[in-house]
Amino acid sequence: MTTSPQIYIADLAAYNNGILHGAWIDATQSIDSIREEVSAILGASPIDKAEEYAIHDHEGFGGYTINEYDSLEHVYEIASFIAEYPDFGADLLAQFNGDIAEARQHAEDHYCGHYNSLVDFVEELTESTTTIPPHLALYIDYDKMAWDMEMSGDIFSLGSAAKGWHIFWNQ
Repeated sequence: MTTSPQIYIADLAAYNNGILHGAWIDATQSIDSIREEVSAILGASPIDKAEEYAIHDHEGFGGYTINEYDSLEHVYEIASFIAEYPDFGADLLAQFNGDIAEARQHAEDHYCGHYNSLVDFVEELTESTTTIPPHLALYIDYDKMAWDMEMSGDIFSLGSAAKGWHIFWNQ
């Protein structure tokens, strides 16, 4: 991911009067700093007594979607998780429908590593945990083992063929 998580806060009083007024905010800064920036945006509104805002855009959240009226606390929590795990955090959150506790547990306890393919992971796992007699080595089908582990739900992967795969135990 090339962009840190940020949100575009739109002043709704201005927006409802046909004026675009808002700003991009770094969603990984402290929640107090985020609130201060939102207050500053509303305080600088071209419409008197502007009080309401909405999140009209976001970037740096990868596969996770931020909604227009998500709380700032929720956005901060999501952004912090993604910043903590920039290589797979957004996709892991999307995998668990935004359940941060579940995503964190998998990131901390069930992460196997980054591999070029599932086959590479299964081959390394097998060869590091089992002594394979040389005369049987040619009979091992790592492709089928990888397929079976994924289809049975033992593991899941996030990533792409171009960037590689982050493998997790699905426990």
